[in-house]
Amino acid sequence: MLTVYNCIVNQHDLRLVVLAALVCGISCFSAANLLHHISRSTDRNRLAWLMIAATSTGFGIWATHFIAMLAFTPGIPSAYDPELSVLSLAASVTLTAAGMWIATLRDELDYHLVGGAVLGGGIAAMHYIGMAAFEVQGRIEWNLLLVAVSLVAGVALAALALRVVLRRSSFPAACASAVLLTLAICTLHFIGMGAVSIFPDSSIVISEYTIAPTSQAFAAAAATLVILVLAASALWIDLRFRRQKLEVERMHGLANAAVEGLIVCDGTRIVSANDSMGKLTGTPAETLNGMELGRLFEAGITSDAAMLEGQPREAELKNRDGTRIPVELIARSIDYCGKPHDVIAVRDIRERKKAEEEILRLAHFDPLTGLANRRSFSSRLEAEIASMNRTATAKGRHLALLLLDLDRFKEVNDLYGHGAGDAMLQKVASCAGGVLRHGQMLARLGGDEFAIIVPNLPDPQAAGRIAASVLAAMREENRAAVGGGLVSASIGIAIYPLDAEDQTSLISHADTALYRAKTEGRDTYRYFEASMGAEARDKRVMEHELRQAVVRGEFYLVYQPQKEISSGRMVGFEALIRWRHPERGDVSPAIFIPVAEDSGAIGQIGDWVLEAACEEAASWENPLTVAVNVSAVQLHNPNFSRKVHETLLKSGLAPARLELEITETALVKDMPRALATLRQVKALGVHVAMDDFGTGYSSLSNLRAFPFDKIKIDASFIKAVDTNGQVAAIVRAVLGLGRGLGLPVLAEGVETLGELKFLDAEACEIGQGYYLGKPAPIEAFDDLTGHRAPAAPNPEEQPPAMPRQRVRSA
Repeated sequence: MLTVYNCIVNQHDLRLVVLAALVCGISCFSAANLLHHISRSTDRNRLAWLMIAATSTGFGIWATHFIAMLAFTPGIPSAYDPELSVLSLAASVTLTAAGMWIATLRDELDYHLVGGAVLGGGIAAMHYIGMAAFEVQGRIEWNLLLVAVSLVAGVALAALALRVVLRRSSFPAACASAVLLTLAICTLHFIGMGAVSIFPDSSIVISEYTIAPTSQAFAAAAATLVILVLAASALWIDLRFRRQKLEVERMHGLANAAVEGLIVCDGTRIVSANDSMGKLTGTPAETLNGMELGRLFEAGITSDAAMLEGQPREAELKNRDGTRIPVELIARSIDYCGKPHDVIAVRDIRERKKAEEEILRLAHFDPLTGLANRRSFSSRLEAEIASMNRTATAKGRHLALLLLDLDRFKEVNDLYGHGAGDAMLQKVASCAGGVLRHGQMLARLGGDEFAIIVPNLPDPQAAGRIAASVLAAMREENRAAVGGGLVSASIGIAIYPLDAEDQTSLISHADTALYRAKTEGRDTYRYFEASMGAEARDKRVMEHELRQAVVRGEFYLVYQPQKEISSGRMVGFEALIRWRHPERGDVSPAIFIPVAEDSGAIGQIGDWVLEAACEEAASWENPLTVAVNVSAVQLHNPNFSRKVHETLLKSGLAPARLELEITETALVKDMPRALATLRQVKALGVHVAMDDFGTGYSSLSNLRAFPFDKIKIDASFIKAVDTNGQVAAIVRAVLGLGRGLGLPVLAEGVETLGELKFLDAEACEIGQGYYLGKPAPIEAFDDLTGHRAPAAPNPEEQPPAMPRQRVRSA
């Protein structure tokens, strides 16, 4: 090694040696940085990065050699063969490219070492081809041992340099690799120069086609300039890449904090996805990168202009296991890594879809039995009658309506509880449904009332056979059951078009026949007969008595408390009408209200209730609300809003303390008129509540179209809500619907502590029922109302004046 030292110190210009080492170090640091980009790049960019890295490193090796050769001063004339000089440069670039390509094929030790060895071979090839280009007026002899040492040192250090830089991506690793590669180049060069011995010989003539050392200096300077440009470019690219990487990592960190799935797309190609998206698809987020959107969603998803403008769009996401997940997509345009991209938020809406399906099922089917509800029944009966009018009547076919009512069902509820009653209703549905054939419909109308629609009967007697089969199935179930089984049932039958020519009459006549079956022994069926008029006559008598009851003062009001569930605070009362007949005694509202509605007397009765309730509430010291039920007849009266306004003025009650409860059944008769009336009432400052939600029609469109302030869940859904999982799911859905619409929800029929605790846990705002307070005369609540004598109306609490507006009559 002393020979090498003497060669460097005595035969070289040390200033140029330092310059050669500096050029070598710059090119090697550039190569270490560019190697990272080669390993990270896809096939499309890999070749470009490889050429840049190989050119920078190859030119660096070449420039290092010839700058060091310029520093070599043998003391005799010398020159360089141009062809071999160019060949040495080509060998340097080519073998460097081959070594880097091999080393970056796979992230494994053997690939790194073999690639580094090939790169070391490129350094050696460049050096010794370059030495072959060196012509001097003398004879050159080589020390083969030093040549071998130079080769081993250069190849080993180059292999180690590539292993270090590719094993770990960091700045210290890049610096260490640059130092090792610089040592590989310099060690091979100077040990190789130490192996050279030159013996002057004047007989040797230098070729006239060689390049003088001065010209070679310019070539080395040009190569150095190329190195500096490429190194600066590599540094700029590396800094830009690091900034982009930091930006990507920051955005990815923010995206991973989101619960929703997020994907960043370049056209239809995914360039980044967060962890939530990976969980949603069942595919790791890294695997999603580079995937086409068409593999996750239907084609054309990014071309949806509405979605890119922020409008939600529903789609189906293809899961890894082949299932499809309903999702909602919202897209935005963003600048990502200096380029415009689209970011798409993917929201899992499976739970929302389930809730919508549950609400839709609630609107059309009975939640307890799974049968069609009254709304579906009415629609089907109307459709069957229309179909009969078009075709079946001419062919002598008939439509039968069977109304079924359980005998003494109330006794079962009272003796064994509501759970036993619910189980009985489910068993009745099973028995009756098992008898029916395809095309025949069984519906639960409410309570213990069922209806069967049987179209296309060849003769009326076929309806009796079906009724007998239903009763026989129930009797068989009674015999097979343990502990008493089912109660019996009564069935009334009406035939279209023999007994009635419209839907209303058909139902009325079937109900009359049902009443006859109950009065004639139960557990039987009866056809409607024209002679069944006793009930009708009794009904007409009651209609007449109802019209006189208001004048005679036979009606009175009781009040049932409405309380805030979480605190128990009293918020108001519901006014309930009662009838004390001089001969009949106390008549249940369930009996006289339907008669009043059918006869039209409900309008007069409803006006009396409104006036009495407002007058009473105005006398309370505490500003509690009072809720009054409004019938369909009142709602569709064109003067109803004016009547409300006049009542408020007369009583002096603040409009905000009055709440009108309206069922959906009252809306469907004439929805435009009902909407106009409710808007006028709302303009007065009066609150409007949807009553008995979950029964009847329960249309979600009505919640959106009509200006309701509150939703009242029907008592049938609150019954045993703490023990019946199916009912609990429905109540949760309605409470969630109320929260989504910003409407408070009142639960009717709260009768047990368990029901109250369930409602409190589910954040139901208000409750009403026997557990919270039974209906009673208002005097029983004097301590809550702070009852005082009626005062003169306060002008500041008066409702606004009614606009003079004519309402079109029905």
